[in-house]
Formats: sequence, C-alpha cells, structure tokens
Amino acid sequence: MKSIAKVLIIIQARMGSTRLPGKILKPILQKTLLEYEIERLKRVKSATQIIIATTTDKKDDAVEALCKKIDIEVFRGSESDVLSRYFEAAKKFKASVVVRITADCPLIEPEIVDQAIRIFLESPSSASYVSNTIHRTFPRGLDVEVFSFEALKNAHEKATDQADREHVTPFIKRHTDLPHLKNILHSEDFSHYRWTVDTPEDFELIKRVLEALYPQDPHFTLKDVLRLLEIHPDWPQINAHIEQKK
Repeated sequence: MKSIAKVLIIIQARMGSTRLPGKILKPILQKTLLEYEIERLKRVKSATQIIIATTTDKKDDAVEALCKKIDIEVFRGSESDVLSRYFEAAKKFKASVVVRITADCPLIEPEIVDQAIRIFLESPSSASYVSNTIHRTFPRGLDVEVFSFEALKNAHEKATDQADREHVTPFIKRHTDLPHLKNILHSEDFSHYRWTVDTPEDFELIKRVLEALYPQDPHFTLKDVLRLLEIHPDWPQINAHIEQKK
C-alpha cells in the first residue's frame, strides 16, 4: 500500500453555470444541492478531508458563505483555469492523493468513491489514475477520479491547451500509460441515466428523487434510486433528451 496518504476530496463548485445559473445552491427540502453532495461525501471512509474549490468571482461569495456555515474548508482560485484552481487547493491543504468531484452531483455514491480510492491506494505499482468514466457503466452524476498530487502538479506545470486547463484531468489521462489507467465497472450498464444537474430538467428529476428518498433514509444508495426509477419509469424521460456539454 502507498505510504500514509492525505486523501483530499476537491469539489469544483461555482455559481456561473451557463445552462442553470446558481444551480449548486438551489434548494430542495430546505437544503441546497451542494449540501446534499457534501453530506454524502462525508460518508467516504477513505478520505481525509473535503475541500470546496470555487472561484474568486464575487458571485461565488455565496459558495464561501455556505461553506463557512457548514464548516467546510474553501479555496478560491481562477474561474477559467480550473487546473490551476485544483492544483493550488491541493497544494494549500497538503494533499498527496486528489479525488476530483464536480458540484453538480448531489446523488454521488460514497461507496463508489471509496472503491476508487482503495484501488488507487492498494495498487501502487499498477494504478496511477482511477475512475469510473473511462468506460461509463454508472449513471452520469456519479463520476469520480482519483490521482496523485504529483500527477496534478505535472499537469499544472506542463499543460497549455485550454481544454486541459479547463477540465483538469485530460492531460493526466493522456500522459498515463494505458495499463495504469484503472476503470471501475458496474455489473450492469446504467450509463443511459443522467443524474447530474446542468439544466432545469436535470434539476426536476433530482428534486423528485430527493423528495421521494431523503426523508425516509438520508443514506439512500444507488440501488434505492434504481428501484425508485423502476417504480416511476417516466421520470428518467424528464431529462433523457439533454446532451452533455462537450
């Protein structure tokens, strides 16, 4: 196993969504989407700390205010250079392992995140990058990526393409030997489901899921959501037509 690591979950979060501005602080049942996500990620056993990486733009003062209210550390950096924001956040909080999560995933599954971290930590010679997105079998919105601080540092120092700076991990993946890219697969392909929040339709679906499940069991799981959608097969059609931004 890799030497004792500080495993930092860094959630990139900003209010400036183009398709649904302010989405991460939209409330459902008196709680914001970001709070649901943080609450679920607090159940990740393998992580040391959760950090919110937001921007220096004034509109993200609200993100920092929420973090202070719920006692979560926040880092503020570049809005457009997300790679820089990630690197500076990881450096400030002395991460040795970085877990990348985006703030539009309020149904994030703690067990999947734990699984990705465990694979990374337990396979020092064979796992340099672990994710469930290289080949998708999980619903979009349960995405996790795990990589070392050194890989992030290398990307920050060498990446020059705008897409590499904006999306954080493309450079890391391109410069990792194929055998060292590890992908987590689900036993069944549920990649057709869209549980991320980027549009009003996405929000409507997540609202229905949270209102149905959260009051009965705040620790509901992927299986619970899948069972719910079997009961309501029309719900996934709410956002089935939405295309992921390129």
